[in-house]
Amino acid sequence: MSTKGKIGVKTYLTLSIISAAVVGFIVWGGVRKLDESLIWAGVTFIVVLVGIATLELMGTDDKNDPNQPRLK
Repeated sequence: MSTKGKIGVKTYLTLSIISAAVVGFIVWGGVRKLDESLIWAGVTFIVVLVGIATLELMGTDDKNDPNQPRLK
């Protein structure tokens, strides 16, 4: 089994945390309200995490025959 091209969960979480921190900091700088900044950061974390996971699933090669049922 080759792990070339495989990205781990740590990478997804790291990218999501970094993007949430950047968005939270930008929002905090604009409105100076901690609660709104944390909400924006949380939403950004979830959206980025789901988006990256969805793109990863779209890019995987499925070696199953589409004309055959997966469960037999």
